[in-house]
Amino acid sequence: MAKNKLLSEFRAFIERGSAIDMAVGIIVGSVMTSVVNSLVKDIIMPPIGMLLGNIDFSQFFIVLSGGAAGAHYNTVAEAQAAGAVTMNVGTFLNTVVSFFITMFAIFIFVRIMNKVRLSKAVTTRTCPYCKSKINAEASKCPNCCSAVVPEKIAPSELQQGLEKITKIAKKKVKKITKITKR
Repeated sequence: MAKNKLLSEFRAFIERGSAIDMAVGIIVGSVMTSVVNSLVKDIIMPPIGMLLGNIDFSQFFIVLSGGAAGAHYNTVAEAQAAGAVTMNVGTFLNTVVSFFITMFAIFIFVRIMNKVRLSKAVTTRTCPYCKSKINAEASKCPNCCSAVVPEKIAPSELQQGLEKITKIAKKKVKKITKITKR
């Protein structure tokens, strides 16, 4: 009996929207991390390194101790293989740049989402007789039964954009269908 209760509580926890949203956020975050790391390592840092004299920031390190006395190492791996303890300044720099790029991307995403939330169409209004909130398209107030003039709800910018994209997509699908039938 206790096992069934535990399973039902676990199922209720999983089915809650917040748990699913959190799981999706973690998955998207991990995928986004690899994209941002590649952007920093493969796209942003090489031109910066070229501008600064072909420096590979990921190989910028300081030998703290160990290794052969007076030896010069070209790579972190080479120094660590010789037993040296290194401070990997370049890797840290790449991580800091990656952090700022990620934070900027999150800022842009949140900013866009806030605009979408603010641009939702107003679907309610106040009844002029009883001052209660009613649907904007209502012709009669459900509270005081007064006749009111219905108002047309204009679609939000997001809805208009989705409608445009849907129309374009339908045209492209029709075109592809015609081409594949030939």
